[in-house]
Amino acid sequence: MRSAKTLCLSALATVLLAACGGGSSSVPANTAVMAGALVYNPPLRVGSVTAADFTANLQANAQASASARQLLQLLTSSALLPVCGVDFHYIQYYTVGGAGEATTASGALMVPTGAPAVCSGRRPIVMYAHGTASTRTYNIANPNDSTNEAANESGLIAAVFAAQGYIVVAPNYAGYDTSPLPYHPFLNADQQSKDMIYALTAARSALGHIAAASTLDGGKLFITGYSQGGHVAMATHRAMQVAGMTVTASAPMSGPYAVAAFADAIFFGSVNLGSTEFSPLLISSYQHAYKNLYRTTSDLVESAYATGFDTLLPGQSFSTLVQQGKLPLTQLFNSTPPTGTCDDPLFPTITPPVPPAVTPAQAALFAVGFGTKDLLKNSVRAAVVCDALVNPDGAFPTTTTGLPAVNPQNAIRMDTKINDLRGWAPATAPILMCGGGNDPTVFFTNTRIMQGLWQAFPPGVITALDVDLSTANAQDSPLPFVPLQAAFSSTYLSLQTAVGPQNAIAQYHTLVAPFCAVAAAGYFRNF
Repeated sequence: MRSAKTLCLSALATVLLAACGGGSSSVPANTAVMAGALVYNPPLRVGSVTAADFTANLQANAQASASARQLLQLLTSSALLPVCGVDFHYIQYYTVGGAGEATTASGALMVPTGAPAVCSGRRPIVMYAHGTASTRTYNIANPNDSTNEAANESGLIAAVFAAQGYIVVAPNYAGYDTSPLPYHPFLNADQQSKDMIYALTAARSALGHIAAASTLDGGKLFITGYSQGGHVAMATHRAMQVAGMTVTASAPMSGPYAVAAFADAIFFGSVNLGSTEFSPLLISSYQHAYKNLYRTTSDLVESAYATGFDTLLPGQSFSTLVQQGKLPLTQLFNSTPPTGTCDDPLFPTITPPVPPAVTPAQAALFAVGFGTKDLLKNSVRAAVVCDALVNPDGAFPTTTTGLPAVNPQNAIRMDTKINDLRGWAPATAPILMCGGGNDPTVFFTNTRIMQGLWQAFPPGVITALDVDLSTANAQDSPLPFVPLQAAFSSTYLSLQTAVGPQNAIAQYHTLVAPFCAVAAAGYFRNF
């Protein structure tokens, strides 16, 4: 569920804020606390770049960096070189936390500028949800700071969406940047969809009051996001549909949509890459929202990591926390499986079923999720597995209904079911789900599960895209995206040659991100 932070995007991180100015931090604060209201209106314009400077910098960086050349080739072949300049505005708005408490959050409002007709007037809006971030200082409105974890992801969406004529609204989420919320509501579908909607409401109220005063909402609304943001994007589409709000189309990317089935797979032994970073975020999020996971953190976490566990993330970088011994790098579970029996006499052993077939490279990564310096207690794993055996999920390990377990009794499984996105269907706005079939971080089975539940829809309503030709089947290879699949597969093959299969699979999730973003941009052009 990581963000697009280690991709071939460093060229973008230093290009975007060619000029600063506009707006004023002296604007009086709006003290009427109403969710969706801007704290400061107009919001501060923190930077601006022209289309020509954007393109020139991309070309200059391509001369010095192989990764920058790959990015330039991808943008060029997809007809996504910058057409518009981009003004960056820093928005702060009122929102809610995971338990409904009032708080504030911040984010970016990116507005296209320039002479071409697509760069001004009434323009479509893209709502973008970012991937998992460990640092509390994450700020997607600041792509010019290389120490900012958001810099590369900010640059990517500026290039692919804002520089193509879309107004972009991209929240940092509650719990990040200047938000006073002391935790982040990670994978909380209700809160994160509200956070997105409140950010959109706030950003819309700024349009017409900023430097590009003639650039206004054109009425079309697109939703996208990567990894954690893929879950957020789909949850937002669902919430807006329920509320009767306009959605033109959405493109959630590499998201843990079937989060309950995904969690079961992890506890059964398919330990995803990044699990020791995601676990503190998830546990803290659900404890604040539902207050049912623990009395003290030592109920769940091994004593070596229990102190302060629920306050670690977001905070310092994950690598810093590992160096400080506050989290293990990869070992989620103990290498000695839990022993004992489940309560139900029909299931006399808690030995988990064998995980589904995986590639050798994936299996090698799953193996590093086990060790003697594990994060979660064996008793926790046993309780989840036992409940999954007695109250099985409809999609894992065996497909039955495809839906979450009917009546889970374990608190972890109850909470993941609350935030699972199965059980809804798009009524009017079509969906593209993009990802990579070999993803070791967010398994592509999330997409396949949703695809299976929606298979009765007419052609064109639901589109699933696997950018990896080595794993894509006929359903995952829509004809317009075949060149993009070929480009990804060629790039990934080159990476495997350069660093070896296991190191390449470790970078797979972040490598997929720009290809799916380009796919989303191409998809949105149809509307």
